[in-house]
Amino acid sequence: MTSPVNIPSLATLATSLGEEKGALLQRLVEGLDSTSLTWLSGYFAGLAVRQVPVSASTQPAPAVEASPQGTLTIIYGTQTGNSRLLAERLKQRAEAAGLAVRTFRASEYPQRELKNERLLYVVISTQGDGDPPDDARGFFDFIVGKRAPRLEQLRFAVLALGDSSYPKYCEIGRVLDERFAELGASRLLARGDCDVDFEPVAEPWLGEALERARTELAPRAPLATVTPLRSVPVTPTFSRENPYPSLVLANQRITGRGALKDVRHLELSLVGSGLTYEPGDALGVLPRNPPELVAAVLSELKLKGATEVSREGRTLPLERWLTEELEITRLARPFLASHATRSGNAELQRLLTPEGGEALRELLASHQVIDLLRAWPATWTAEELVGALRRLTPRLYSIASSQKRVGEEVHLTLAVVDYEAFGTRHVGAASQYLATRAAEQDTVNVFIEANERFRLPKDPSRDVIMIGPGTGVAPFRAFVQERAESGAAGRNWLFFGEQHFRTQFLYQTEWQEAFKKGSLHRLDLAFSRDQGQKVYVQQRLREKGRELHAWLEGGAHLYVCGDAKRMAPDVHDALIDVIATHGGKSREDAKAYLESLREQHRYLRDVY
Repeated sequence: MTSPVNIPSLATLATSLGEEKGALLQRLVEGLDSTSLTWLSGYFAGLAVRQVPVSASTQPAPAVEASPQGTLTIIYGTQTGNSRLLAERLKQRAEAAGLAVRTFRASEYPQRELKNERLLYVVISTQGDGDPPDDARGFFDFIVGKRAPRLEQLRFAVLALGDSSYPKYCEIGRVLDERFAELGASRLLARGDCDVDFEPVAEPWLGEALERARTELAPRAPLATVTPLRSVPVTPTFSRENPYPSLVLANQRITGRGALKDVRHLELSLVGSGLTYEPGDALGVLPRNPPELVAAVLSELKLKGATEVSREGRTLPLERWLTEELEITRLARPFLASHATRSGNAELQRLLTPEGGEALRELLASHQVIDLLRAWPATWTAEELVGALRRLTPRLYSIASSQKRVGEEVHLTLAVVDYEAFGTRHVGAASQYLATRAAEQDTVNVFIEANERFRLPKDPSRDVIMIGPGTGVAPFRAFVQERAESGAAGRNWLFFGEQHFRTQFLYQTEWQEAFKKGSLHRLDLAFSRDQGQKVYVQQRLREKGRELHAWLEGGAHLYVCGDAKRMAPDVHDALIDVIATHGGKSREDAKAYLESLREQHRYLRDVY
């Protein structure tokens, strides 16, 4: 028989918290289910623990690593940090519910333990058109390969993240979900497939996953004993959910007159925010869609911007939904499918069949929402449009500064997306928004997105090789600054490429100054259009192959940042050629060598 639980009365709450706060708390918990209340209890317990000074008598006992049996194991694979965020959210809620939990980045999971697991959740993203994130390649290959064990004892679930702009949306999560079942594991709940706006799918999935885990595992003792609540001033924590309004300090074009690209250097203030970052981290920016594009969508559909529309419990004018809340510069497959049905166009409907293939891929890549509306007209109401478009999500930019040098500032390097297509001008939501912010006047809502898988070597005496064409050079500006400020003994070698030396040598004077001061030891450049035959960074890698291989053999760490579609694969192939040629290896052995560098966290990529 269960003992009755004593719930404090409003009078008791008023005594402990004050009448106003006690009433607010009562209103907060009204109507919440058991899962939500359990999560809140753990959250408040954590706050209570944080407020109590830790003395020798209250030091927690050393953590004992849990055995896979009787434990929830969570594995995540991420390229931009979203999978990690969701995995950590699930871990916190499970621990608050009294469950034993282990959490691993996919690259750090001890694969030998898989055969002993009883309850496993995998949160994993898909990169581009069907690739695993870099930190999950080894785990993915192991699961789909012949070395994977039979898993009849395992209960599992997969939360997949992806981008429906790509035909192979959530492909990695789908493949793993099916493969676990093939290996004999029992699916505990259906796979969740999250789009770029992941919350609508992720949050219900996490709630169900927690309930299933509580059923499967016997809870431990409560997370903490909650002491009586007291009024404590809370310092706001700025995050993705609560971004910091950062003042723009500088907004400078750093490509010359006549350059084909408008590349900007932005400096933003973090004064008073409490936000900190490390080289390799990204800055999340909450963009707004261009007013001209919003007006064009309204005009094409003959809708009024002032029309009030509700979605997910919020009511806003249609114009504000299209400006601040919804994605209209990127076309997603779900919206395309809805529009194809409305238009009745056979050509669009054919693209969505398996035969659509490459044509669908090209349309999603080349068309914005306005292009679709103009090419294949259909009728939409304001309510239907708001309900069908996906949420406008933050854009992540590699941070181009070291906080050791710039203090309470953060710097960005971004190329402004601005081009002609289908007879009209097209711009990117975030880059155009940032490019038009006025220094010392405008603010931008930002947050820090940690990137643990793109860090400088812990040993400062290690050499560093950085390959960053175009704006991919941004994190390497931070790397060089950090190594100079901390007095790192290791050498720094940068490969940079762009179209023209005269107009597009980003941060030229800074690199020259770093070279003079000895904080940059080698600099190799490739300007593709300054001569008849195009030259790219991968050619420079092959030309410098002997020295490059010697650095790698000497323990150097290798970093690549930039375009994932063309540059990153081309650079990867060039590195294989270098290792094969100067290491006396077959191409297969050279691939294995490069993969071993990845496993040692000496070959790291930040590609997009």
